[in-house]
Amino acid sequence: MNEISKEQLLYMKRTRQHKQFVLFFQLFLFIFFIILWEITSRAGIINAFIFSSPSRMLASGKELLLNGQLLKHLGITLAETFASFFLVTAVSLFTAILLWWNNTLSEILEPYFVILNSLPKSAMAPIFIVWLGNNMKTIIVTAISVAIFGSILNLFTSFMSTDPDKLKLIRTLHGSQADCLTKVILPMNLPTILSILKVDIGLCLIGVVIGEFLAAKEGLGYLIIYGSQVFKMDWVMLSIVLLCLIAALLYGVLNRLEKHFKNF
Repeated sequence: MNEISKEQLLYMKRTRQHKQFVLFFQLFLFIFFIILWEITSRAGIINAFIFSSPSRMLASGKELLLNGQLLKHLGITLAETFASFFLVTAVSLFTAILLWWNNTLSEILEPYFVILNSLPKSAMAPIFIVWLGNNMKTIIVTAISVAIFGSILNLFTSFMSTDPDKLKLIRTLHGSQADCLTKVILPMNLPTILSILKVDIGLCLIGVVIGEFLAAKEGLGYLIIYGSQVFKMDWVMLSIVLLCLIAALLYGVLNRLEKHFKNF
């Protein structure tokens, strides 16, 4: 068994120190912002009624938690986000594989995906309400529409950019199209797929909030709209902070998953 050299130990130490340095300043900036926000609101530098404050948000969060409203709204938003994310993942992967498999089909459909991806998704939400009604299906479809077309195009572009020599080698050895897919396309593009999924989870969350703005009576998006209408800005700011935490948590989970597969 080879011993670790002094240079390797020094490199590992510097890498660990750099990560600790970055983490320290990330936490420092966050805590500094929270403290500054609280001090300026208490001193009257900013209007606490309009901008709220960390202490007011905590008090509102405690109140909503005790009456069961907070967990209900949070759970609904998470359920809608996960449902739309899994549907986007499944449909976009299947469609990208289908487009890669059939060049004629990709030539026909690719311009339409580009056009659909460029549409303003918030403008589509009212149409979905008319088609599907004012319910959870509309919110999930809105979230899917935000993420799916870009996901398909990015996956398809990545598949088409795969090393052609490796595909040629598979075909030279009398491999089928399915062999090319399972032995070259998917394994080589796994890091790209995971990177696209990290973007998709954020887009699905955005789409869910857009849908809840227009077609919901529950969820964090609804809480933001309702809070702004009745001037309960503590609810609005609390919901926004919770959305930020959800986005950071989901991104972190997928980031860990990506690192795991890279090391695998």
